[in-house]
Amino acid sequence: MKHEDQKTMQLTLDMTSPPLPPTSKPSPAWQVGPIIVGAGPSGLAVAACLSSVGIPSTVLERNTCIASLWKHYTYDRLKLHLPKSFCELPLMGFPEDFPKYPTKDQFLSYMEQYAKKFGIEPRFCTEVVQVHYDESIEGWRVCLSNGEELASKWVIVATGENAEPVLPEINGLEMFEGRVIHTCRYKSGKSFEGEKVLVVGCGNSGMEVSVDLCWHNAIPSMVVRNTVHVLPMEIFGFSTFGVAMALLKRMPVKLVDKFLLSMSNVILGDTDKWGLRRPKIGPIELKNHAGKTPVLDVGALAQIKSGRIKVVGGVKEITKDGAKFVDGTEERFDSIILATGYKSNVPSWLKDGGRLFANDGLPKTPFPNGWKGENGLYSVGFTKRGLLGSSMDAMKIANDVHLQWSQLKP
Repeated sequence: MKHEDQKTMQLTLDMTSPPLPPTSKPSPAWQVGPIIVGAGPSGLAVAACLSSVGIPSTVLERNTCIASLWKHYTYDRLKLHLPKSFCELPLMGFPEDFPKYPTKDQFLSYMEQYAKKFGIEPRFCTEVVQVHYDESIEGWRVCLSNGEELASKWVIVATGENAEPVLPEINGLEMFEGRVIHTCRYKSGKSFEGEKVLVVGCGNSGMEVSVDLCWHNAIPSMVVRNTVHVLPMEIFGFSTFGVAMALLKRMPVKLVDKFLLSMSNVILGDTDKWGLRRPKIGPIELKNHAGKTPVLDVGALAQIKSGRIKVVGGVKEITKDGAKFVDGTEERFDSIILATGYKSNVPSWLKDGGRLFANDGLPKTPFPNGWKGENGLYSVGFTKRGLLGSSMDAMKIANDVHLQWSQLKP
């Protein structure tokens, strides 16, 4: 065979030979203990509980600090709406010299002290883009935005119910020529001085932002589209929440609701006459069934009664310089603040919800049993019961992992 023919044959063989198998995917970096996604209060709580029983954890946080929602996405005048005794994380209380209702800065200080005490050092600026269970490694693969991949027998979802702002679809909103912000970007009413401001939403944030706007000589109108329970912060000097919790130990929910509503009528008066219609179902029963939190009055009702906060109905359409309402009225506004709450971001990164989470990013099983899934998947901070609920779940998770950890040790 001529040299040229040999060369041609070799080229043909090279082109028709099956390709070499692709290189196998690199093994993920195994973590000794659980991977915790999120370094907010819930993530810190479960990391501390694990640390207390000798179990290390890897805490991943996409932002630059712990409790980033509190630090970067809340307004300046924020205080805890519940007494500090109901907002403590496991194994460490608030400093004794803190007031009954700690401020935002005091709460952040408490979070920093908490992380330091339990040696919690999250990996900041570390965004999780996908998590899925891999049977071939009998563990969870956690893919990061930088291309890195981690793995563990346990993954604890601690990103919480309030990971992303809810931006409603309001007809014409894109045409508005003034300022439009979500409350996650609101810091103070100082920059709104003298402006007419439409506050869309009447929950705790909407009420408090409206009060803050009044303090800075803005003119707020608050959209109240549906019914809402407004309760006093305190009853005869005691936290309304604390009173309710004490009564629930001895009385059925319906009776406790009747008591709370009767006290509210005595302290606040009939809220219906001010445009704040109450639901037919009581506040605690509504919270238990629908997860809708009652509003604790921080001074908004007094401002509504004085006329400084105007209550308006549902928005039909936003115009270039204001809004049209469902009752046919129209008004001009300089700015719009969306107090429309937050939502879970779990569906964007946890494959198939890990069979623990529903499409809305919340556990399929309601409180108190939504903290545990299959194959070592857990959730903390999704109870719709605030920091108290997070603490309860954190302790359950640590106990459950500890049982498995003990069995794995040689």
